[in-house]
Amino acid sequence: MTSAPPPDSPSPGHRSDSAPPPGWGNPAVRADRRLVAMLQELRVLQTGVQIVFAFLLGVAFTPRFAQLSDAQQDVYVTTLLLSVVAAAVLATPVALHRGLYRHPGKERIVAVSVRVAQVGLLLLASALTGAVLLVLDVVLGTALAVPITCGIALIFAVLWFGLPWAVRRAATRDGA
Repeated sequence: MTSAPPPDSPSPGHRSDSAPPPGWGNPAVRADRRLVAMLQELRVLQTGVQIVFAFLLGVAFTPRFAQLSDAQQDVYVTTLLLSVVAAAVLATPVALHRGLYRHPGKERIVAVSVRVAQVGLLLLASALTGAVLLVLDVVLGTALAVPITCGIALIFAVLWFGLPWAVRRAATRDGA
């Protein structure tokens, strides 16, 4: 009867030194890892886009939709279109990955995909903010909906764009 190795011991086949697996320093392998990680992140975002889009589709078919003001209907249409475009833009890195599978310029594909994903985040933040504005305007009125929605937009701007920029800047400054 053999006993199991202690929990802190390396598993069979595990390298005990902290060196990365062979090939990980290769730019093409590194680009593959970055692209796979980004595609996983985009899967999570796509769920958010689908939820807001489904909500917006349902709104148009409710009896109360006809009671919305022209301004509220404009917010609705703009938000619906933002959510559709966000879905298309956030799916673009997947299409690039599929369309250029095994293409030698993987680093360029990753660079383009990162920029496209950033635009998709901006569109998604705009669509979510628009949905919040629409709901709050109907429920609370314009006077409360606008400042609350501005706060929501600020939260998106800080968390999704400002924070990554600040962390990147600090890491560059520190030489990391």
